[in-house]
Amino acid sequence: MQAFIIDLDGTLFRGTEMIPGADLFIQQLRERKLPFLLMTNNSTRTAAEVARHMQGMGIPAEETDVFTSAQAAAQYWDEEQQGKRVFVIGETGLREALKDRGFELVDEAPDVVIQGIDRKFDYEKLTAAVRHIRAGAKSIITNPDHLLPSDGGFLPGAGSIAAAIERATGVQPVVIGKPSPIIMRYAMARLGAAADRTLVVGDNCVTDIGGGAAAGCRTALMLTGLATVSNWREHAEAAGVQPDLVCHGLDELLHKAMSIESIS
Repeated sequence: MQAFIIDLDGTLFRGTEMIPGADLFIQQLRERKLPFLLMTNNSTRTAAEVARHMQGMGIPAEETDVFTSAQAAAQYWDEEQQGKRVFVIGETGLREALKDRGFELVDEAPDVVIQGIDRKFDYEKLTAAVRHIRAGAKSIITNPDHLLPSDGGFLPGAGSIAAAIERATGVQPVVIGKPSPIIMRYAMARLGAAADRTLVVGDNCVTDIGGGAAAGCRTALMLTGLATVSNWREHAEAAGVQPDLVCHGLDELLHKAMSIESIS
């Protein structure tokens, strides 16, 4: 049975507006009992908040459908079992994910620095992170995105903050979110799906298509967000990946995905 790992912003919605057909697409996946997970690199919101955001647009998403880079980062460090003391640079989604795993959020002597997007990031936080890592704390980032789309243009992302910390410490962090295969492996485990039975869907050639390919999954590029009819070939070439499917809309995606399933 085909399983789906589906990107959110640019694939199911843009900001606060649902991409046409997203509600019906999720409904059809449920009706056909096709397993799926809604994956986001954004670590600012909890899974419940992400689900409510989509519900407000009419997309029938539930908290259990959502998997965030914050949850994946917390899972990774939990499995590493190298200490419970965490210095966090991030917002509610990351902090709550770590608390849910039983970690102690501290300002001094942490075992690890876990960093996501933080819209209140400042020199004081940078200094603290650098000192902790240089003193031996491990370094983890939720996702490497350098820019985030917004209504007013692009904003610096978690990867931009990470670049400053890495430059000052000389320590390369463990990357959890797309295109890292770490978050992809966790997602497939949650779905109970093998890589060759999983289709990764998204609008970003670097994170979505690159991450899916790195994990050995089939991929579907949506021309509904970052990738468009006019630029997708250029994006794919720059990312060094080629999607298995290219779709203009979600109705086309489901039709093509089922066609692949019938001959695989």
